Amino acid sequence: MLANLLIVLPIFALILTGWVARRSGALGPNATREVNRVVVYLALPALLFDIMAKADPAQIWQPGFILAFGAGCLVVFAGTVLLRKWQGTALADAAIDGLNAGYANTGFIGFPLIAAVIGQDALGVTLVATIITACVLFAIAIVLIEVSTMEAARPSQIVFQTVLKLVKNPLLIAPVLGLVFMAGHLPMPHALDTYLKLMGGAASPCALIALGLFLAENAGRAPKAGKPMQMMLVLLKLVSQPLVTWIVAVPLLHLPLPMASAAVILAALPTGTGPFMLAEFYGREALLTGRVVLISTVLSIVTLSACLALF
Repeated sequence: MLANLLIVLPIFALILTGWVARRSGALGPNATREVNRVVVYLALPALLFDIMAKADPAQIWQPGFILAFGAGCLVVFAGTVLLRKWQGTALADAAIDGLNAGYANTGFIGFPLIAAVIGQDALGVTLVATIITACVLFAIAIVLIEVSTMEAARPSQIVFQTVLKLVKNPLLIAPVLGLVFMAGHLPMPHALDTYLKLMGGAASPCALIALGLFLAENAGRAPKAGKPMQMMLVLLKLVSQPLVTWIVAVPLLHLPLPMASAAVILAALPTGTGPFMLAEFYGREALLTGRVVLISTVLSIVTLSACLALF
């Protein structure tokens, strides 16, 4: 448990940094949105392009792992979206809640945790999990949010306007360009590689600082959906997603123990900052998302320790 605490401690430190900066007045009331825009328009696209451009096709083609981890993500995401729609929630908010329940923090926590408990050989599947989470699941959520903003329009207009917005969205363009770069086996110029490392490296710290800024601004407020929904999303993330992943990985696919272990542990990670960035960027209910990110990260110290003990 202490090892898990040491891995997530920098996350809490960055959130606290944002919180203190806002409460002390070091950063003003517009800081949350502006820092978040830096992430959405600059840092995260650079990171997504870098991930895809440098991916080794032989390394990422792991059908069993993709099926197990992808099933855990998509089943929980789709189930949450359908549940929230049935409860009368707008499609955009339902999509963000789907991410709250299915978007694992593979990038910030996954790599050091998997390297520590399984070894360097498992970092390839950790990259696969990051691509599924940060590229595929993220893209699906963005499509649903964009469609939701035009629900009253004609079907043909919805399709046209949605496609137009998607091709302008840097969070979707970047990984597609990276995929083209990878498929074409294009060499990465040193200057571009350095730029991507510097810009992409700012994504996670800035997103966590933005979360701290937001929580400081909204201290004392309660999410509109209420605490029961907040805890349900946390439980879906920390319990349901790894359980679905385990069912697919072990009883159904009989994956080798190291691969099955990696899939379940990665699925058991807390909610990443991606849902919060989208909620804030699109002006949706970000307070619920911010609380889910924070609470799931705290509770994951216990649930991850239990998961590691089982394997």
